[in-house]
Amino acid sequence: MNDQLRFKSTDWALILGSSSGFGGATAIQLAKHGMNICGVHFDRAATMPQVEEIKKEIAATGVKMQFHNVNAADPGKRNEVLDLLKSDLDKEKAAFVRVLMHSLAFGTLKPYISEKPEEMMTQQQVEMTMDVMANSLVYWTQGAFTRKLLRKGSRIYAMTSSGGRTQIPHYGAVSAAKAALEAHIRQLMMEIGAFGITANAIMAGVTDTPALRKIPAAEKLITTARAKNPHLRLTIPEDIGKAIVLMTHEYGDFIGGQIVAVDGGEEVVSYIGQKNARELE
Repeated sequence: MNDQLRFKSTDWALILGSSSGFGGATAIQLAKHGMNICGVHFDRAATMPQVEEIKKEIAATGVKMQFHNVNAADPGKRNEVLDLLKSDLDKEKAAFVRVLMHSLAFGTLKPYISEKPEEMMTQQQVEMTMDVMANSLVYWTQGAFTRKLLRKGSRIYAMTSSGGRTQIPHYGAVSAAKAALEAHIRQLMMEIGAFGITANAIMAGVTDTPALRKIPAAEKLITTARAKNPHLRLTIPEDIGKAIVLMTHEYGDFIGGQIVAVDGGEEVVSYIGQKNARELE
């Protein structure tokens, strides 16, 4: 392991949405580089086996670990997790949350407008999607900051997507949440930068995750992305984890308020060339 990318034994990552996809992969990558992991996830019995697999990989690295199966959007549960984490970190001199990652994917995929009123997005569904996928970032950051879990050198990351500025069927509320999430990141960077803390949005390319598979147009998105991407493959969760390890290094201190694309160049390609098209045949 590259010692330059080895984190201190007092560094912790608080990962919201740690049971699969980007959050799970990032937890594993950070643990491989020596960072302790506090994972927050919301899973029922059917998906707990994948949580156990992630915990097993983290445990194999020898770092400290705690996982909380709670609703991250519930204020009481949020305070409970933060209080427990603070209690544990206070036992270690100089321990703090080096990484706060927001990777919550829990929103409603329905149209705004339909000839059948019962098919349309409700106010409650819009507000729930915005609260979980965007606004909760602010509340977790506030809670961690007031408990002095965040300090100079901390990094805040939030997972966004190109869906924050482009539209696909049934994606309206999630698209709005991603746009709001990016605005929250910019505002947090403006307000928290003076404390030596950075905040950035990470925009992954199209990635075959459980969250993507819930989108009705998933197969078309996958096919198009694979053809567009200069690497002729989809983004994988491990790409995101590795990028976050890299940005969390001390040399990343001055990267702030940005939307950082981790997609192999997929976003900048608008035309599927002949070579790429042949790869799909």
